Amino acid sequence: MSEADRDRVPSPAAPPAVAADERKGKKEKEPEREKLPPIVSAAGASATAGLDRGSKGQISTFSSSVSTVSQKQEVAENRNSPTHPVFPNIKNATDPPPVCLDVRQKQRISTDASLEIKASVPPESALPVQPRTMKDFQEDVEKSKSSGDWKAVHDFYLTTFDSFPELNAAFKKDTTTSFNTTEDSGINAKFVNAVYDALLNTPQDIQKTVLKGIINSLLREWKGPRTKDDLRAYFILLQNPQFNNTSTYVIYAHLLRQIAALVEADHHFLIHWVKKLSQKRFKQLVERLLQFISLRLFPAKPEEFPPLTKCSWWIPSASKVLALLNTANNLVHPPLIPYTDFYNSTLDHIDLMEEYHTWQSFGNSHRFSFCQYPFVISIAAKKIIIQRDSEQQMISIARQSLVDKVSRRQRPDMNMLFLNMKVRRTHLVSDSLDELTRKRADLKKKLKVTFVGEAGLDMGGLTKEWFLLLIRQIFHPDYGMFTYHKDSHCHWFSSFKCDNYSEFRLVGILMGLAVYNSITLDIRFPPCCYKKLLSPPIVPSDQNTPVGICSVTTDDLSQIMPELARGLSELLSYEGNVEEDFYSTFQVFQEEFGIIKSYNLKPGGEKIPVTNQNRKEYVQLYIDFLLNKSIYKQFAAFYYGFHSVCASNALMLLRPEEVEILVCGSPELDMHALQRSTQYDGYAKTDSTIRYFWDVVLGFPLDLQKKLLHFTTGSDRVPVGGMADLNFKISKNETSTNWLPVAHTCFNQLCLPPYKSKKDLKQKLIIGISNSEGFGLE
Repeated sequence: MSEADRDRVPSPAAPPAVAADERKGKKEKEPEREKLPPIVSAAGASATAGLDRGSKGQISTFSSSVSTVSQKQEVAENRNSPTHPVFPNIKNATDPPPVCLDVRQKQRISTDASLEIKASVPPESALPVQPRTMKDFQEDVEKSKSSGDWKAVHDFYLTTFDSFPELNAAFKKDTTTSFNTTEDSGINAKFVNAVYDALLNTPQDIQKTVLKGIINSLLREWKGPRTKDDLRAYFILLQNPQFNNTSTYVIYAHLLRQIAALVEADHHFLIHWVKKLSQKRFKQLVERLLQFISLRLFPAKPEEFPPLTKCSWWIPSASKVLALLNTANNLVHPPLIPYTDFYNSTLDHIDLMEEYHTWQSFGNSHRFSFCQYPFVISIAAKKIIIQRDSEQQMISIARQSLVDKVSRRQRPDMNMLFLNMKVRRTHLVSDSLDELTRKRADLKKKLKVTFVGEAGLDMGGLTKEWFLLLIRQIFHPDYGMFTYHKDSHCHWFSSFKCDNYSEFRLVGILMGLAVYNSITLDIRFPPCCYKKLLSPPIVPSDQNTPVGICSVTTDDLSQIMPELARGLSELLSYEGNVEEDFYSTFQVFQEEFGIIKSYNLKPGGEKIPVTNQNRKEYVQLYIDFLLNKSIYKQFAAFYYGFHSVCASNALMLLRPEEVEILVCGSPELDMHALQRSTQYDGYAKTDSTIRYFWDVVLGFPLDLQKKLLHFTTGSDRVPVGGMADLNFKISKNETSTNWLPVAHTCFNQLCLPPYKSKKDLKQKLIIGISNSEGFGLE
């Protein structure tokens, strides 16, 4: 992925269902794609009404001003408003919401230097003189606190927030310099922080003065493009902590709408300026926007806000600004905050399937859906969407099978509603491959497994056992499909060439079936694997289109082969003569079945020496060869296998890290949550043995807790729904207390003898969980 692609703000792409229609009119519609989410003409009046109703609030005196903001903006902005949007299904509202920009093309604002050169830069007007420095301001605040006379501080805030030029005069490092680059916003960040930190501790009249000044700034009639000073002003106002208060939300909404309406080149600058904020300030921005969306969806006091239908542009505008912050966060390595900090748990309580169907049906039309901004949807909510989408596909396919039977006047059989797998334990891999190949049309039915020659109904236990045994056998080093790297504790695809890659397809199908049937697998693939699995997230219609190819870096390689990645990094930073000291060419060597084979990284590579000038190209081609080209056929089979089961647009909502969590579970353990959800058979939770057990387990270090989880469930990870989804059970084993604990991994069940002392229980439990392979594991 080029630098130019990495920081483009996610923009809308239609789901496959509507993409074909949209492509027909692509040329005519292209300009429309860049517009802000539609703005309703009634929004201005409703915003004013919201302020009037909140007359007891902090900003009640500004009703007339905000009314003017609304009226002026509606006249200007509604000329381009493509439609009148409606909103999500909350409290039985049935109309779908307006559109914002979709995320699924993964396009982001270009960081090309050419953008800055070509973009027209409006001339900056002369700024007023601001004589106060940060030191002067802080001294004034201290004097005001001691004397009670806030006039000097009041005058500062009154002047500074009166207009965009005054904001620049106060906070610009040098008012005589343009600062027209993405690298430096030109803002004195420490001064901004000091002014905002002091603001909330000033008298109410000062705080009202600031808000009134912001309203005046938003009233400005815009002629032509925004200047960089305007962008700086927006950047400064966005950080105002007063917007944490719901009484300021009408003003905040108008600020967000203006920022969201900026052109792509302006967003480009804001993204790069935002990413230079401190982690604390950046997180505050994100939390403020998430709170704004949550309280607009579910207001504690509905009378504080205009009716939801009258200000439906609020949430699309906030979501667009959040998308800018998300893009900025992704540009920083490591990110300023974890991607999970963008999750909005409030969305777990809306009709997610309606959001999903709106997104599916209307794509890049002018209807908003949170699925256009999947980074705000939690992994738990995405799992619900995927599961329900899977269930609907299962039901649809099962219904079609039933109709086909009846139409042929055949007796319906309940087995036709399931993907029935009949396998022999002695031929597990070959039988599974044959069954899945033969029943390819049934992959999206509910899975049921039968072991030939064994009685028993599959109530979930046999299915899980089938997954456990099959995965263990396929990933065994002797099988040769995957190489286990001890340094990184993960598996990677073997690059050995073979005539048939169907078994790699089988592994992909297994992973897809696991997601489809909510089974957590004990698989150790590096994060890079899941990035490749979503490249692209939907199988291309053209069979010749490459799949599973993604941009890879030394960071990706270090997750698999850390020693090699370290060596390549040292090559890049080597200060001597690379050609003479390393004596390498654009060629790599690999051992295959005892034979050393050479591969050129580029045409004529064996004759091209690696030099100080071309070493970056060499490293990039080497990594691309190892992670993409050398295993292309193996991974392509794996890719098609996975997507033959999980062919769902819902996959477009997922990050690679989220796919890994869906397949393998979360690595974060909460043993207290496990204790609360555990069921007992033969024991009561007050029995001494159970009390000893939890005293011991809760005192275990993390590695032993993981071993216990692996011993009892077959995996040391937790399902997306948390420990409660494990259905963990402790059963009484009426045997001698000299026996070790036994686990039934297929049922997440631990059989515990009635040990008489905590010491004895701890000793036996540690022995059992530390030596579980092939012993006490059923």
